[in-house]
Amino acid sequence: MKPPLTSQLIPVDCFEIGFSTSAWVQHRCVVKCDLDDKALGVHKVASRFKHPVVTPPETTGSPCDPQLAWEAFYPEGSINPSGTIPGGFSFYMYGPPEFKARLATATEAVLSYRMMLQGDWEWVKGGKFPGLFGGVNDMAYGCSGGRKEQRCQCFGLRPMWRSNGVGELYTYLPLTEHNAAQQRKVPPQSIENSDYGFSVGRGSFDFKRAVGNWIAIATRVKLNDVGFENGEVEVWVDGKSVIFIDGLTLRQTEDCTICGMQFQTFFGGHTPEWASTKDQRAWFADVTGAIIA
Repeated sequence: MKPPLTSQLIPVDCFEIGFSTSAWVQHRCVVKCDLDDKALGVHKVASRFKHPVVTPPETTGSPCDPQLAWEAFYPEGSINPSGTIPGGFSFYMYGPPEFKARLATATEAVLSYRMMLQGDWEWVKGGKFPGLFGGVNDMAYGCSGGRKEQRCQCFGLRPMWRSNGVGELYTYLPLTEHNAAQQRKVPPQSIENSDYGFSVGRGSFDFKRAVGNWIAIATRVKLNDVGFENGEVEVWVDGKSVIFIDGLTLRQTEDCTICGMQFQTFFGGHTPEWASTKDQRAWFADVTGAIIA
């Protein structure tokens, strides 16, 4: 049996403040927020993509299923944000003003959402789902796509699906030998790609339950103390911890912060065999955040 929705989206025992666009997340420290760009501090919206707020398809699931969601549309042939045919969407999000202000000094936070894929979803080779990002000022942005410059000043953590819905965490972390070693330890399979990100915990979960149903994805990041290798990353699916990495260096200076969510989704990969094989849709809702420390 799934834990209550609050525990799925904020799967930690204690936190200082939080927000959620779900009316079903109930906690005295959580502020209700509309699923609205201005209210959520949405910025750097990629002009080629739309993320309309829609009424998502009905399911046979819980009465607390979302009534409103951001819709991502992946046309047939769409692949990665710079592809000829745009698909998915891409923007960044701070959260509401009070949360953004506290995030600037936070050392640990969890950010989450619920998602659903259309009923006849085709996985192809894989693609990305929204995650979180951080770094030093504007250098925090674009910690993806094979970036190698200034990698010590940014980090990115995004769930990724592979063929047949196999799940993993796709990471961009500072390029240290110890970070690589810690990520390689994560079962059942973790793969370093010298040109792009690190595939961590491939096969530790899957997205099959998201086809025609809502699932909750939550990611926690704990910044290391500067000069120490004690950062942490954890991922939960429907309240179950599926990936945990410790002993990390996420920052080398105090001005490197947790910045918010990189709300980006697309098929790919960069080559044609990754492209969506037909027009497809996914929905994202119940956007939530909590400051732990």
